[in-house]
Amino acid sequence: MIISRTPFRISFFGGGTDYPAWFRQNGGVVLATTIDKYCYISCRYLPQFFEHKYRIVYSKIENVREISHIEHPAVRAVLEWLKCDKGLEIHHDGDLPARSGLGSSSSFTVGLINAIAALNGRYVSKEDLANQAIHIEQEVLKENVGSQDQVSVAHGGFNRIEFKRDNTCDVTPVVLPGAQLKQLEGSLMLFFTGISRFSSDVAKTQIENFKKREVELKRMESMVAEALSILNGNIDCFDYFGRLLDETWKYKQSLSDRVSSDAINLIYEEAIKGGAIGGKLLGAGGGGFMLFYVRLEKQELVKERLKRLIHVPFHFESSGSRVVLYQPHGLG
Repeated sequence: MIISRTPFRISFFGGGTDYPAWFRQNGGVVLATTIDKYCYISCRYLPQFFEHKYRIVYSKIENVREISHIEHPAVRAVLEWLKCDKGLEIHHDGDLPARSGLGSSSSFTVGLINAIAALNGRYVSKEDLANQAIHIEQEVLKENVGSQDQVSVAHGGFNRIEFKRDNTCDVTPVVLPGAQLKQLEGSLMLFFTGISRFSSDVAKTQIENFKKREVELKRMESMVAEALSILNGNIDCFDYFGRLLDETWKYKQSLSDRVSSDAINLIYEEAIKGGAIGGKLLGAGGGGFMLFYVRLEKQELVKERLKRLIHVPFHFESSGSRVVLYQPHGLG
């Protein structure tokens, strides 16, 4: 039995510039962190006593004899790409719902690649984990996804991730004194809107608008440097981080009319009325989780304003995708 644990991520600034259609022409950069909410993938070789050869357990259960018969697209793609000819049983469990803007689909793909590699006695570096997941999602599945999620959840931590025109990327950890890091973490509030969506569908409309939104995307990219300047400055200036989130949210909405909705706009307005300085919808848009920057003394008011939503406390994490149980010959 192998169990991999892969974190979800929160992207602060630069989202949109991590799509190949953009960064291969212009370069791109994002500021993001992983959090202590995880995707767990357990994997074991399946004994030959069953009629099925592959058993996949997630929100549904699949028992099939051929990889091509597996309905879950990421599982099917990974098993075909890795040429898994031995019977497998794969279970997925997540701390947070899928299709929610926290990079959950990439956490799943990265975690599955990591688990199967471990089951086969192979170690995969964080860089290779990210690159393999990007290949599966962008080239095999042909999904309209960027590259930051795979890199962020594979590496873990609070990072500046630069995407270069030659299709490579640099991951630079954001190093902050403990007080600054605690101040930022404690000022962030995460709420689930209750709306799930397929990010690839929303992202497709953004990609189609890239040529019309060059000014907006370049401004969103420049916010990464501004945010880092704020974080490395005086702790009393952290409110500017919240104001920058408000600005990037306004730019993000201009990328596509599918990014937001009346329901999402109402949630945002209520949070601001409660005392939030700024915030944004995470992921491509359309639903999922909303992140707000709120001073500690205003957080109860914001929770009251958004009491119909689920508030999810969290902490930053730095481990990335890792194998947390390695017993390839069983649990005995």
